[in-house]
Amino acid sequence: MAENETLECITEHERILQEIESTDTACVGPTLRSIYDDQPNAHKRFMEKLDARIRNHDREIEKMCNFHHQGFVDAITELLKVRADAEKLMGQVTDTNRRLQEAGREVTAQTEEVIRCRIQQRNMATTVEKLQLCIPVLEMYSKLKEQLESKRYYAALKTMEQLEKVYIPRVSQYRFCQIMAENLPRLREEIKEISMSDLKDFLESIRKHSDKVGETAMRQAQQHRTFNSAVAKQASMGHYTKPVYSLNGRTHTPNGQLMDDDTGDEEEADEEILTAQDLVDFSPVYRCLHIYTVLGDRETFENYYRKQRKKQARLVLQPQANMHETVEGYRKYFNQIVGFFVVEDHILHATRGLVTRAFTDELWNMALSKIIAVLRTHSSYCDDPDLVLELKNLIVIFADTLQGYGFPVNRLFDLLFEVRDQYNETLLKKWALVFREIFELDNYSPIPVDTEEEYKLVVSRFPFHDAEIEKQDFPKKLPMSQSVPQIYTQVKEFIYASLKFSESLHRSSTEIDDMLRKSTNLLLTRTLSSCLQNLIKKPHIGLTELVQIIINTTHLEQACRYLEEFITNITNVSPETVHTTRLYGLSTFKDARHAAEGEIYTKLNQKIDEFIQLADYEWGMAESDGRASGYLMDLINFLRSTFQVFTHLPNNNNDHASMSGKVAQTACMSACKHLSTSLMQMLLDTELKQISMGAIQQFNLDVIQCELFASSEPVPGFQGDTLQLAFIDLRQVSNILTPSTSNNTMFVLVVKWPFQLSPVFWFTGSRKFLFPLLTQAQAPYLPFS
Repeated sequence: MAENETLECITEHERILQEIESTDTACVGPTLRSIYDDQPNAHKRFMEKLDARIRNHDREIEKMCNFHHQGFVDAITELLKVRADAEKLMGQVTDTNRRLQEAGREVTAQTEEVIRCRIQQRNMATTVEKLQLCIPVLEMYSKLKEQLESKRYYAALKTMEQLEKVYIPRVSQYRFCQIMAENLPRLREEIKEISMSDLKDFLESIRKHSDKVGETAMRQAQQHRTFNSAVAKQASMGHYTKPVYSLNGRTHTPNGQLMDDDTGDEEEADEEILTAQDLVDFSPVYRCLHIYTVLGDRETFENYYRKQRKKQARLVLQPQANMHETVEGYRKYFNQIVGFFVVEDHILHATRGLVTRAFTDELWNMALSKIIAVLRTHSSYCDDPDLVLELKNLIVIFADTLQGYGFPVNRLFDLLFEVRDQYNETLLKKWALVFREIFELDNYSPIPVDTEEEYKLVVSRFPFHDAEIEKQDFPKKLPMSQSVPQIYTQVKEFIYASLKFSESLHRSSTEIDDMLRKSTNLLLTRTLSSCLQNLIKKPHIGLTELVQIIINTTHLEQACRYLEEFITNITNVSPETVHTTRLYGLSTFKDARHAAEGEIYTKLNQKIDEFIQLADYEWGMAESDGRASGYLMDLINFLRSTFQVFTHLPNNNNDHASMSGKVAQTACMSACKHLSTSLMQMLLDTELKQISMGAIQQFNLDVIQCELFASSEPVPGFQGDTLQLAFIDLRQVSNILTPSTSNNTMFVLVVKWPFQLSPVFWFTGSRKFLFPLLTQAQAPYLPFS
């Protein structure tokens, strides 16, 4: 057993020794560690084994050295021989080296110079290469500075973009490039500020130039309307060639509108058509828009621009306080508004998205409401119809101009109907003054015509036709006064003036006809009627004038149908149309005639009262003068002359004769009744205490004179004793108060009767009698106790 273990240990040690001999020294550690991991004291046996192996190798080395010793000795001998030659060779080499060093010293210096030059050359090449990269950057930066100095900001932004994306990255390692890169954002902000400043200057400038832009646009619109009018006239003649017409650089088609009478000068028509670009420099807006777009801040710019334009719109829409005083105030107001929206329309079409159609529509709706409110307010202050008409023309041109740019203007034309009412009111006020002046200057006497030319002149101004008068020889008189043809002419002038406003309102002939008729009705029923009523009530208008006014109103009433024909000829609307408005002149002149008739009766009665006030009866006189009172004779003479005016009126026209006869009869009857009542009231005066027989006789003479006047037929046409009946009550009282015999008869008015009618107390001697005036028949004597 022990032998086997010894054999295995020897074998293991032999293996380890072989491994140590064959392996690298660095790998011996693990092999030696395995020796200590074996049985105890094994390393001692291994050491013994190792010593034995070393001794074995030493014996082999000794054998090897003994075998080669003679060769070694021979080699040493040979080496000693060579030593002398080597020393000699060493001297030669040293000398050669010395001589070589001396000869190569200059070459070395030149070589070093060449090396230095090569290094410089390499550095220069590198520098040139780097400069070739830097020079474009510097050139672009220099170009950027030049563009900024010349205010080419959009190009400068493009240059900055190239610098950042192309040039600076190539040489970003250099300090100057870093400085450039740091400066570029600051330059961008400066460009934004400068461009925004330019935009503010533009906004301020456009506010100042809006007036000129609007004036040009409205003038072109007016020329366009004039052009359309000329085309329409040529079309009506059957031959014309339709040319192309451009308004503000945009083509518009004719819209068939009604045209004003006024036309532009040929020189204005031949002027070069100016556009908004010709009057305003829009480059600041384009430039600023492009800059903000490049900088990625377009939305900020759009919001700022729209906000500022809204503020400017509100300022433009604010009118001057005295705008309503002159048409220039309205024109300037409209020019500014048109200029504002022309600019916005140009911005809308020239830029993409800076302003939108929704934004301009919002601005226009806001502006339209403000414009309508302003025009309503200021037009109400206008009292000159010419100014209102010019305002209407301006509104039409204003609406047509903006309609050409696509803005809806229907509300403006609706406003014109309100302005039309204001225009009609101012016309009515103006024509009221005209009518008053005509009435004041009228002589209220028939128009004398001495020649046929004068007659034709009157007939040309007023539709008067009378066969009897035409047959008469010259000179002759026409029944109406000179105010009649003047009034008729002025009514036609009013219709013309009203028609001027109706033009260009885009309304049908039927609507225009209706407008003309309604305004004419207002003139007749309100203005002319009021003037006639005021004229009739004037105190200086006498009976003769009132009679002539009646005749005048009759002729004007008959002329109303000619006015209707006149309107029909203007509008070409048949009067038989269902909705055609009729003229109300008939009722107007009838009312005026009735008022004149009533005023005649009133003035006659007033005149009678004036004469009655002159009566100076001596109620206690002993006996009468034997003739009628002077005041009464004057009164009767006045009545005779007055009624002769009625009877001497031209009676060649049956209507005139019947009219004058009726008025004369009514006036005569009214005057006689009023005279009778006034004389009766003199007897019934409560202040009258006693009446003598002489006074009664004098009063009876006056009553007789009145009866003679009534029986003399001062106005023809009364049947029988109709006129005398006006004095029947007065005659009855006079008969009662005038007995056939009288012995100291005294009539005393004792007391007022408690009934409505005042009684007269009459007594003879000691008896008293009562006579109440109850009927036309003589009342019985009643005893009084």
